[in-house]
Formats: sequence, structure tokens, C-alpha cells
Amino acid sequence: MKVLKTVCLIILGTGKLFSQENAEKKENNRLDFTVNIQNNHLWRGLIITDKPVVMGNLSYALDSEKKWKAGIWGASSLTDDKDGTHYKEINYYIQYSDGRLYIGLWDLFNSRNINTAVASEDIFNYSQTRTAHIIDLRTNYTFGASFPLNIEADIMLYGGANAGEVVIKDDGSYKKNKYSTYIQVSYPVIAGQKVNLDAFVGAGFALNDRYFLYGNGKNSFDIVNVGVKAGKTIKITEHYSLPVSMMAMWNPSNKFARIQLAATVF
Repeated sequence: MKVLKTVCLIILGTGKLFSQENAEKKENNRLDFTVNIQNNHLWRGLIITDKPVVMGNLSYALDSEKKWKAGIWGASSLTDDKDGTHYKEINYYIQYSDGRLYIGLWDLFNSRNINTAVASEDIFNYSQTRTAHIIDLRTNYTFGASFPLNIEADIMLYGGANAGEVVIKDDGSYKKNKYSTYIQVSYPVIAGQKVNLDAFVGAGFALNDRYFLYGNGKNSFDIVNVGVKAGKTIKITEHYSLPVSMMAMWNPSNKFARIQLAATVF
């Protein structure tokens, strides 16, 4: 009888140890992905598409603290836009984040409505004059808890022929990149409540040209993105909650406004 009890205790102890190890493995799993659903896609004051969009983000942590990550971000609209084109995008990135400082290098490729007279539809084309890819440097920093202001600065470093980022000489050779830059300041007006609210203001300019991507093509510096974003988490079941948000944005430069509804499905 004592032998039987001892065997049972060993089995129970081993099972508990395995379950703890499995839980630790799950917590330490470096591979992850998320899926978002939105009624449109707004980016730095631009309307990328007015149609409903599904977005996916697949990432792998390069270190045990998960500060360094590499990943693939993609999105597709559910229907064609009114001009008959269909929004599809695939991006690759590597990034560092410690909770307050973020630095990321992104390779953007939006295949919607590429003008083949100035850019290539080939996703593998990275030529200086015709690539539709944009190499985008993204940074942001959040100050301390007593003053949680966030400052964002993003610069287009390379490519973007389809976005008008590449300037060509009369003979068709490369002249320069504009280095369109976006800066934004945001602040959590309401935090730690059932519904949280952030307010933001974003502006655009070019480091190497008078005109930049986000504006109306008339000014060298302009406010292009002003708005508020509210977010909350809806508890669906005991083990599943749904983060949702609503954003209202205005672009004073291009004189339009939009409402965005979004949910992170998982």
C-alpha cells in the first residue's frame, strides 16, 4: 500500500512539474500573431482605403525579454474601392521596444493602384528609381508615468516611386529622395478607466524637398492629422476579452475627416 501511495505521489508530482513547464513554455513562446478588423485603414492622416480591412501581424521575438522582434504585417480590404482597385499590403519589419522607446525599420509594399509609368508592380524590385517599396524608419518615445506624453518621428529613407517620393531627372536617371517625415504628439487624456482616451496632433514635411507625401502639395509644412482615440475592452467570456477602439481624425491640409472602428480579434 505504501508503495502504491509513493508511486501515485511521484506521478502527481511529475504531472504537476510537466504542467508548470508547459505553462512556462507558453509564456516564453517567442512566436505570436494578432488579427484586427477595421471599417477602414487610416495612416498618418491619409486614407489608405475606405473599405473594411482585415489586418494580421506575425512576429518573432529575437531575445528572451522580447524587446527585439522581427515580423510580417499584412492587410487586405474586403471589397474593391470605388475606383475599382483593391487594397493589399505586405510589410516586413525589425524593431526594438522597451516599453517607452520604440525604434523600427519597416519595408512597406502597398500593391493597390501602382502607376506602372513611374513604378514597378514587381514585389522583388528594389531599384532606386522604380521600386514601389518604402523603407520607413519609425521611432517614438513616451516620457515617464507622471507625464506620459508620446512623441513619434517617422522618416521615409528609400524608395516610394509610386508615392511620389523619388525625384527623377529629365533624362530618367535618379535625382533624389524627398525623405517625407511625419511627426506626432499624443497624450492620454483619460487613462486607467473603463474607457480610455488619447488625443493626438500630427504634421508632415520633407527633409529634401519642398513638398511631402502627407500634405496637399502646396505647403512645405502642414498639420495633417488631428484627432482623438477611445479604447476599451469588452469581456465576452471568462477567458476571452475583445479590445475595441473608436478614432475620429481630421486632416486640415487635405480637408477631410473620418471615423474608424477597430477590434483586435486575437
